[in-house]
Amino acid sequence: MWNSFTTDSHVSVTAEITTFKGGNGDEIHAYVAHPIDDYRRGGIVLIHHMPGWDEFYEEFAERLARHGYDVICPDLYCRVGHGTSDDVTAKVRAQGGIADDSVVADCAAALDYLKALPTSNGKVGVMGTCSGGRHSLLVASLVPGFTAVIDLWGGNVIMAEDQLTPQRPVPVIDYTEKLTIPLLGLFGNDDKSPAPEQVDQHEAELKRLNKDYEFHRYDGAGHGFMYYQNQMYRQEQAMDATEKVFAFWAKQLAN
Repeated sequence: MWNSFTTDSHVSVTAEITTFKGGNGDEIHAYVAHPIDDYRRGGIVLIHHMPGWDEFYEEFAERLARHGYDVICPDLYCRVGHGTSDDVTAKVRAQGGIADDSVVADCAAALDYLKALPTSNGKVGVMGTCSGGRHSLLVASLVPGFTAVIDLWGGNVIMAEDQLTPQRPVPVIDYTEKLTIPLLGLFGNDDKSPAPEQVDQHEAELKRLNKDYEFHRYDGAGHGFMYYQNQMYRQEQAMDATEKVFAFWAKQLAN
């Protein structure tokens, strides 16, 4: 939980940009963060948002590692080229986004990476914000072996037929039946993508299929309300959501 360490405890992490074998055996970049100890622990595949593989996600990975998890955040845009996060993301947007199949393959490889670590307790979660929230649901539904999933305001989980593209050919909600692991979803009631009505529709499908899920919604919060680096940040709602994230992982990834 947030701020729950004792002042005489040893809290130390290591974090770096490295490479690993992603989907199709391609060598791609990832930001990897670990606690510095030999204890068995859970792992987290952290899926970045459409603003790209950026500094916020590096800091997010480090924060999760400080709370006791091995974390890998793959650069899903690595094959597009390199430059600033904004420049690379602009190229990705221009081509209609990264293909769902590519995301699934890279995150399946990231799952294998974490499970192969000598510190792994065999449990791995997947989470992300914005498009990363959508991708987390997609990956959790299609890749066996994950323990639990967190969707932070993932947009476009529900899509009309005329919104589908070669990169995103199937609405993620259509895969709900395949989701067999616990889900935590956190949303702002002022968001437009997903709008509250879309969250309602998603929740109704989860209920219909008797899935293990927990949704929390925040008044006075819109899209990206946990992004402390910009004007979307809402401190009270973000801190409550942070508590829920850490509590969920403590329950789902414990030894």
